Amino acid sequence: MNIVAGAFNSQRLPVRRHPRDGTRVQFDGGMSLWTLGYRQDSVHSSPALGGTSEIVAVGECLATDAELREARDAAERGNWALSARLPGAYLGVVRTGTTVRVIGDRAGTHLVYWVHDGDEVLWSTSSRMLAAVRRSRPDTGRLLARLTLHGVDPLGEASFFNGVQRVQPGRALVLEPGQPPHTQPVPRRHTGLSMDEGARELTEHLTTAVHRRVEQTAAVSADLSGGVDSSAIASLAAARRPLLTVTYTDQLLADQDDVHFARRIADSCEAMTHVEIDGTRQGVGHFDGLEDATVLPLTDTPSLSLGLLALKREQLGPAAAYGSRLHLTGRGGDNVLDSIPMSLVDLGLSGGRLNATSRLQAFARARRAPVHAVLAQALRTGRMSYSQALALLAADLRDRPVTDVRAFQQPHELLTWCGPLASRGWLTAAGSMAVAEIVDEAAHAGEGVRRPGAEHERIDLERMGEEHGTYDEIARQRWGLPVHAPYLDAPVVDACLAIPGWERWKPGDFKPLARKALGGSVPDFLLNRRTKTPMTGSTHRGLRANATTLRAIIRGSALVAAGLINPSPVLAALDSAARGERAPLSALHQLIVTELWLATLSYQRMFRWETTEREAAA
Repeated sequence: MNIVAGAFNSQRLPVRRHPRDGTRVQFDGGMSLWTLGYRQDSVHSSPALGGTSEIVAVGECLATDAELREARDAAERGNWALSARLPGAYLGVVRTGTTVRVIGDRAGTHLVYWVHDGDEVLWSTSSRMLAAVRRSRPDTGRLLARLTLHGVDPLGEASFFNGVQRVQPGRALVLEPGQPPHTQPVPRRHTGLSMDEGARELTEHLTTAVHRRVEQTAAVSADLSGGVDSSAIASLAAARRPLLTVTYTDQLLADQDDVHFARRIADSCEAMTHVEIDGTRQGVGHFDGLEDATVLPLTDTPSLSLGLLALKREQLGPAAAYGSRLHLTGRGGDNVLDSIPMSLVDLGLSGGRLNATSRLQAFARARRAPVHAVLAQALRTGRMSYSQALALLAADLRDRPVTDVRAFQQPHELLTWCGPLASRGWLTAAGSMAVAEIVDEAAHAGEGVRRPGAEHERIDLERMGEEHGTYDEIARQRWGLPVHAPYLDAPVVDACLAIPGWERWKPGDFKPLARKALGGSVPDFLLNRRTKTPMTGSTHRGLRANATTLRAIIRGSALVAAGLINPSPVLAALDSAARGERAPLSALHQLIVTELWLATLSYQRMFRWETTEREAAA
């Protein structure tokens, strides 16, 4: 795995531990710093050179030497936040005087975790690595909360391991001599941009994100699904160099709009060498190859990509054969170019009540939902604080029988602060109590949250960032191919999310921000597209084809064995999905990969710390 780790002694003594097989990174700020798995060209730095500030960036940092020096000099003047806004997606370490800050990216593709170890703080981009130090067990309550709730961040400042702390994306871990570790927010460059202002920022930063990547790489490949997000990235890349574009399809997707748009885009661009992969002809599908957990790739958190290993193998196979050193994807586009219906509640709270009402009515008509139910829910959400909503949810988890849970969300429930998913009905009484404890904790942390749309966007973005981070890790382990998502770069995220969500999402319009920012760089026929291809049919087929393996995973479930999940409703849902009936597909997928992730925790193949001479002498 690609990991960055560090050790900081608050008494300014030599550190006691170091990671096995770690490569030491030069850093003069009173902290030891290592990388594992990263190539040398993934480490970028601007040393102090006589000053009191220095910067190290590890990962996909696209900054020039001049930009790194500028960020270092800004830190010298007190503006350390500039080091978190450089082009790319990376882990940043910045020293200002005797204070060290460790900063992941805003989207959460590079997360930071930490633990106390006596008078030292050990931190890492891998929670598993720190769990090995603490001999930590997985936090099943948080795993269940992610599986069964919407509108709730089950982690906050915690992780999926007991005793391992997480630095929330958008915050920095602050380490100072003689002081306990703490976190602080990373100031944002922009807030409250208009659509025009944000579009100009997006054009600049997304173009930089794509062009610098392909200009620094000898051979490049990219997804070309036919959707706006991946097609825009592929088109921007093709403006700089020839590349291989890959479209994945199968028997159910072959006649959908995505494939037709992908072919049309490739035909219009001479720089693209286009390959189509038909999963049905290749004999692969969702949830293939999960029979033996001991051979699965390791990830730091449960990854949905584990359920798609066979598909990704076929999709990335042509890229590997092409000699690609970098594969581009459109992941994150939905999170930053688009928004969610909940943003209309924010519009109402911001003084645009009449506009919000009109657009909520349009949303209800588009979803064929009762207008009065949609408006009433939006009003209730606007009048209730997040903490109040979470407290009600915790009480519901404790008191309401699981048999009384609605099977699927109604359109107006997309406007609630938080609530149970259909998978809530899978919990035992003990499981419900464990989840309720997580919600109680979130209620305390959510006291200052005022805008439901912005909070839901944050949660969704961080889930996507974490998921992409695990997908990239899997692709590197399995096929030696890094996968980059330019939409998740901090400058791109900042530009988009500085525009209010209600400006980026309008009923009846499709990604107006993309049309405004990318016109001229991307074919107009793509930006004017109004359709989105459903993928549920292929998921149903994969569940049916692998039902025997998946039933075995559920019957051998660690969560079932712990008395937290009742296997009967889960197996019933799996059988319904295999028959092609309506079922909680996302929850089934999440449960399967969670169980596989739990099964891999006993295989600590590379998470080892060794003692230094100082500790051995003691």
